[in-house]
Amino acid sequence: MPVIKSSLSKNQQRKLLSLLGHVRLHLLYKASVHGFSGAAFHRRCDEQGPTVIVAYNAASFVFGAYTSKDYTQSGDNVYDEGAFLYSIREWINWPLKVTSIRGQPAFTDDATGPNYGDLVFLHEDKPQIQSNPGTNFNFMADKMHGEKLALTEFEVYRVEALEDLLSSPWRNVQWAAERRQQLVENIKSYKPELKTVPQARVLLVGPVGAGKSSFFNSINSLFRGNMTSQAIAGTAGKSVTTQFRTYTIKVGKGGEALPLILCDTMGLEENADAGLDIDDLVNIYKGHIKDRCQLIPSSPLQEDNPNFRKEATLNDVIHCVVYVVDTCKVSLLTQKMLDKFAVIRKKTNQLGIPQILLMTKVDEACPLVAEDLRDVYRSVYIQRKARELSESLGIPLSCVLPLKNYSVELELDQDTDILLLTAVEQMLNYADNFLENQFVECPEEHKFV
Repeated sequence: MPVIKSSLSKNQQRKLLSLLGHVRLHLLYKASVHGFSGAAFHRRCDEQGPTVIVAYNAASFVFGAYTSKDYTQSGDNVYDEGAFLYSIREWINWPLKVTSIRGQPAFTDDATGPNYGDLVFLHEDKPQIQSNPGTNFNFMADKMHGEKLALTEFEVYRVEALEDLLSSPWRNVQWAAERRQQLVENIKSYKPELKTVPQARVLLVGPVGAGKSSFFNSINSLFRGNMTSQAIAGTAGKSVTTQFRTYTIKVGKGGEALPLILCDTMGLEENADAGLDIDDLVNIYKGHIKDRCQLIPSSPLQEDNPNFRKEATLNDVIHCVVYVVDTCKVSLLTQKMLDKFAVIRKKTNQLGIPQILLMTKVDEACPLVAEDLRDVYRSVYIQRKARELSESLGIPLSCVLPLKNYSVELELDQDTDILLLTAVEQMLNYADNFLENQFVECPEEHKFV
């Protein structure tokens, strides 16, 4: 019997796996071989555990649905917080992912083709879908499947978790309340070596949607003691942040400010005329761009603009640069984006600014880490992605820090806090390195070298 082969290209499979994490796919059902019918689907896909549907149409859309639940033909509505619809297109780097509307079932477990309410596959036992978005999932038909309802192929894969944990962690972390409190006190009591600089200034740089604004909100929430959303964060295709912003973090409501300023700006995009302009980035490094300045892609700020600070002091310049990358999208970074990072790295090195890399969303990238965040440094997958980023971006592995931001939580979590606080402590250490390199000791004053 001939081997049944997947219709997924390597690029399509890479994008699909970026949504599913550290898993492998096992082909269960291929409609062109087994038949385009609900009965054929259920014969091969019932009680298989987590599965992902992959549908193909003539408009070159690859789209479908993931569920962590079994198909059983029970006739019941099935609720699954992990379920989502998705769409992949060759010419778009990031897959579209749509989760179910809160309180709505993911699918109806009947005897027909997979019925996700707004998207019904193998409709009427034919190679087609029925699409009526808005009840269970919010999506735009043209973005999901190009409004082409006929299918050229339909496949279902079992999603198998790869249970890979290292025997010992590749970085030791103290997961204890005492360690969390120690980190908090270290950060609160931090004082730059130079008295003329009261606060370390750290800039967050990364692709759109990597989690820069969410990182600030997470740190702010941690020290505030409750969830906050001061920085605008979202999942739009374009950068949600359009201004250069500087954020001071206070301990508690109305408390003293931390000796740290986190700076945020628009995300990087691979095209030269989109996202943060490299010239603007260099001017931010040098302290020339003022807080709340509106930045325009491919149109860097000029010196005659009132938001351009001509005379910048050491308080205005950036003391540490932090690259932020979504762990789920490490394998999806295009050569254009890697080239842009290389240009940024070169200019940052020329200015002598130390750099750190944050790997966000580690819980979404690895199911084992989602189950227990303390396994973040035992996860083979997270270690592999850290090494991949280190090599492709030229960042030493010691400067790569995996973490998760607060996103859906309503309460603070000790383990999440420890990873976040460890990252902040490193930023302050690196900022000190920068400041020490800017001055030579004189009998009565510090001077630039």
